[in-house]
Amino acid sequence: MRKQPLAGAAAISARKPLGMRLSEDFKQNKYKYLMILPVLIYLIVFAYKPMYGLVIAFKNYRPALGIEGSPWVGFRQFRLFFNDVYFWRLLKNTFSISLLSILFGFPAPIILALLLNEIKNTAFKRTVQTITYMPYFISLVVVCGLIKTYAQSNGLMSQIAVQFGGQPQNFLMNPDCFYPIYIISDIWQGIGWNSIIYLAALTSIDQEQYEAARIDGAGRFQQMWHITLPGILPTIIILFILRMGGILNVGFEKILLLYSEPTYTVADVISTYVYRKGILNGAYSFGAAVGLFNSVVNVFFLAVFNRIGRKFAGMSLY
Repeated sequence: MRKQPLAGAAAISARKPLGMRLSEDFKQNKYKYLMILPVLIYLIVFAYKPMYGLVIAFKNYRPALGIEGSPWVGFRQFRLFFNDVYFWRLLKNTFSISLLSILFGFPAPIILALLLNEIKNTAFKRTVQTITYMPYFISLVVVCGLIKTYAQSNGLMSQIAVQFGGQPQNFLMNPDCFYPIYIISDIWQGIGWNSIIYLAALTSIDQEQYEAARIDGAGRFQQMWHITLPGILPTIIILFILRMGGILNVGFEKILLLYSEPTYTVADVISTYVYRKGILNGAYSFGAAVGLFNSVVNVFFLAVFNRIGRKFAGMSLY
């Protein structure tokens, strides 16, 4: 009997009922399904089931009444947030911190990975990697404690400022200094850890390309520009899309530990506002509405930059 072409077999399979196709696929790949089962259970329990709680953003939630018993108020919580006197300040601060983190923080691990890739001394390279990785494992509370100590009027930062003709001051009380302190400390803590994925991507580049470039007379900088960077460009684009998908997810724990009343005008962001209003003041529905708005904006930016990456670079998440 003549065998049917693969395309014909696929067409016949597509005409089968969905239940039959799923049953056949499960029989063929049952062990793969069993392997993925724990992950699916984890996602359902800890990621999808809690999403039911988002309905309180459209209710006047009272813990005594429960989610079902609380009255519906529609988009009232969203209107309260959009008409809040602090809305534009929160939006400006959140975007400012996030965009500055992307502008200065996103390229930092890429540059470090490129520089480490150029080091030929293995012992020195490992030493540098270890030193740059270490801050990531320091507790954020400890890091913020160090920053507060150094930023005091008699701290290290003031002493350095005095040496250059400045005046001693508490830098964390100065709104103009909050962004530089936040961004620089963020880069210091995460640059080594975030460079790991780029170092891994560098190992996949064909070494014969470097040999061919050296034969053609290309210097180390030219090799980096024309071989190394294009080799890790897909990784850079994917991570950039993911980063833009969390543009409003500013590290509020660090801000909570560092900001104070004098710096509210530049440091208060959406997440810290949700913490104060939703948790401390018990406005759970309002906090859920603001959090939902935050998530919707993040998804929007993710979709936009994913489309841009697919259109102009031919690379995207989906």
